Amino acid sequence: MTQDETGAGTGTDGGSESGQRPEDEPGSGVMTAFGRQLKLLRMRAGLDRAEFGNRVGYAAQSVASFEQGRRIPQPAFIDKADAVLEAGGLLLTLKKEVARAQYPAFFRDAARLEAEALELFLYAVSAVPGLLQTEEYTRALLAMRRPLLDEDTIEQRVSARIARQEVLNRWPAPLMSFVIEETVLRRPFGGRAVLRGVLEQILLVGQKRNVEIQVMPVDREDNAGVDGPFTLITRKGGDQVAYLEVQGRSMLLTDRDEVRSVAARYGIIRSQALTPRESLGFIEKLLGEL
Repeated sequence: MTQDETGAGTGTDGGSESGQRPEDEPGSGVMTAFGRQLKLLRMRAGLDRAEFGNRVGYAAQSVASFEQGRRIPQPAFIDKADAVLEAGGLLLTLKKEVARAQYPAFFRDAARLEAEALELFLYAVSAVPGLLQTEEYTRALLAMRRPLLDEDTIEQRVSARIARQEVLNRWPAPLMSFVIEETVLRRPFGGRAVLRGVLEQILLVGQKRNVEIQVMPVDREDNAGVDGPFTLITRKGGDQVAYLEVQGRSMLLTDRDEVRSVAARYGIIRSQALTPRESLGFIEKLLGEL
């Protein structure tokens, strides 16, 4: 099961090594720097946390968490804080790095590549891909993680997951292809209502002209995807990389021969799956059974 599917992320933008960056986790690194700047600017403005929170629409407790680097603020908070504190863009300069920090360390570079991709091809074997998930489905997956995640982390990652889906509405629209194992579409993570919601979401996204969704039936005797899930990302300029992930560890393959092999495998997987039209009909049938 990939962490993209269950609530984490990806690795580095070169080579095949884990992209752990603990210096960017809440409580250290960029978050500590942002928190200190925020507190200094607030105090310079002569505002206590409660008054400042009222002006930006956040509780004093949330402001304290941001200042102490324990929680990652959303972009809207940073925009409001910079304006209210008359920071002159000082907080905005950290906005991009703070946004990166909302993802688990090893997913940050892949999230950047995903947001800028010309093409995204994804094969899913354990859970609905992150770009197709609903908030309820994502929350259910994250709640199942072991060791357990705290509630703040769960909500932060739910927000980050939904924010990633902005790529679906980007223009020019990236070409996107998903091949999803039938078993993924039958697993009631979070309950039947949650499953119904995510199947409806998949059908909705599948209507987009730049998106093709295919189902790999369980009765297929041939399946080139037996080695597991992966994502192919085509970058500006035409370069393609392959993203692999398992058990909280990720790899970005950039070697052309390796990537070519993964791309060929994806082509075979697509040919073995149901067609996009057949797949949407199949999902509609599953909905009717719930």
